[in-house]
Amino acid sequence: MAERSDYSPGTPSWVDLQSPDIDASTSFYGGLFGWTADPMPDPEAGGYTMFRLAGKQVAGVGPQMSPGPPAWGTYVSVADAVDTAAKARAAGGTVLMEPMAVFDAGHMAVFADPQGAVVAVWQPGTNRGAELVNETGTLSWNELATRDIEGAKAFYGQVFGWSGETHTTGPMVYTEWKLDGRSVGGMLEMGPQYPPQVPPHWLVYFAVDDCDATVAKAQELGGSVTMPPMDIPQGRFSVLGDAQGAMFAVIQMSAAT
Repeated sequence: MAERSDYSPGTPSWVDLQSPDIDASTSFYGGLFGWTADPMPDPEAGGYTMFRLAGKQVAGVGPQMSPGPPAWGTYVSVADAVDTAAKARAAGGTVLMEPMAVFDAGHMAVFADPQGAVVAVWQPGTNRGAELVNETGTLSWNELATRDIEGAKAFYGQVFGWSGETHTTGPMVYTEWKLDGRSVGGMLEMGPQYPPQVPPHWLVYFAVDDCDATVAKAQELGGSVTMPPMDIPQGRFSVLGDAQGAMFAVIQMSAAT
């Protein structure tokens, strides 16, 4: 298993879901990925629940705090949440949630980049992040969709120290986020296939053994298909909506990858 106990600053380390119905979400993802729900007992946690797989924490779900559709959020590990929020402001971002302590688990902050994509940061305390990644039913990739590739490169470079390495494969242009030579995420440009009302956003990917079977199962559980399964050099993927409308992707990695 690809177990993790630590994340270097600048590495995506956690994802969680803002849901209008936590019980419905735990039922959906339990049926889809085999996750179990572990609610935090402290009343001040507001019902925040850990998703676990094989006993390891892999994601979280909490009550929806912001208007709009429910959404999965990406967290990037940082050494200092206060310093990172200041960098985000200086780079043209908007701090939506000031740095705050989350019990003794760590400190978090939430901001939007200059194009409007929302991302969170996590300064770890006792909680370092996802304990299992890149395995079936766990987080495998974080991807920014934006209408300003060069603007995003400048912003995330200032805030996290990322460099953007853009590749062209046939008609597809894709950017890998690099940190000290390691790929830590991806970025694609929002073309005409995205309706104008869809804002820039971060999308989370979960690894699966069989993309088509997972898509069929998601539909059985009340989910929807935004992008049907399709093949890419890295494998076969699909973009789905859960039963409450939160978007996420699943990917069946190719043997070579």
